[in-house]
Amino acid sequence: MSVHALPRIAIYGAGSVGGYLGARLHDNARITCIGRRRVIDAWRIHGGLDWSDLQGGHEHVATRDVELQVDPFAAAKAHLVLVTVKSSATETVARELAEVIAPGVPVVSFQNGLHNAATLREALPGHPVLAGMVPFNVLQRIPGDFHQGSAGELMVEAHESLAAFLPVFEASGLPLTARSDMPAVLAAKLLLNLNNALNALSDLPLKDELSQRDWRRCLALAQREALAVFAAADIHPAKLTPLPPQWLPRVLDMPDAWFKRLASRLLAIDPVARSSMWEDLERGRPTEVDAINGEVVRLAAQHRVPAPVNERLVQLIHEAEQTRRAWSAREMLDQLHPGAV
Repeated sequence: MSVHALPRIAIYGAGSVGGYLGARLHDNARITCIGRRRVIDAWRIHGGLDWSDLQGGHEHVATRDVELQVDPFAAAKAHLVLVTVKSSATETVARELAEVIAPGVPVVSFQNGLHNAATLREALPGHPVLAGMVPFNVLQRIPGDFHQGSAGELMVEAHESLAAFLPVFEASGLPLTARSDMPAVLAAKLLLNLNNALNALSDLPLKDELSQRDWRRCLALAQREALAVFAAADIHPAKLTPLPPQWLPRVLDMPDAWFKRLASRLLAIDPVARSSMWEDLERGRPTEVDAINGEVVRLAAQHRVPAPVNERLVQLIHEAEQTRRAWSAREMLDQLHPGAV
């Protein structure tokens, strides 16, 4: 890569996170977004990409300023590849990238779940493959229009191959925080992502859902169960919020007035934010529940500990993928903890 040329960054995964990252980074890099034809065509019809955030920032990125492609070969000239596909597509993407990207090009997995970087690494032995984490919520309100609805900074596994790209992310308003404990970071993110299923089933904006104590009690049940499973598996989630992970269920159980006072200091969420799982159900797409709540269930089975709450959430989401319905907080609490209502 020339010292003076803008780096080429390929983003494999034309979803909410991939589109948002592409729109934010385009001023400081040559961006190629690779995705399914129907999605790429919809972005082209939209006239490009729009991004906005909860601080009031916004921009329209014209189609001429970002390359929108359906062919994996579009990543052939990339200096850096960001993978943002759903976990179920990781093996396929890994095989496709192995055939096209240049030797030594770093690859970052900005995906939910615990094992995507390892899957990519197995197929890409000649590349630095690094785990990354997107802490904030991104909602694609209409095709090509992306809104960051919560706060947080990107995190990535520390590696010398990223040195040339750190200024690009910084200049784009998306600083990369290098971490040496990414397995713990991913476990902590998974703990927070357990709410994705509940938010999808509630059919409410995140802020409205979390303002109701019974929905928070449901999340507390799922998190306590996950923490017990992590303990059995000797997994120690990192501290991503001002509170240790083990304290989160206790805070969620608080009465509404106390929770509202404390939550306002912990995490900024704007009124339109919803989970990516809600968006998947809304658009009739398969969800990532098997890589989130399902991961808790798999770990529980491996270590012979129960996980009925997360198991039931997996079942309910798969049912919702076929027949959509909105649940009340009381109905959901009775599903996850019969007799608690």
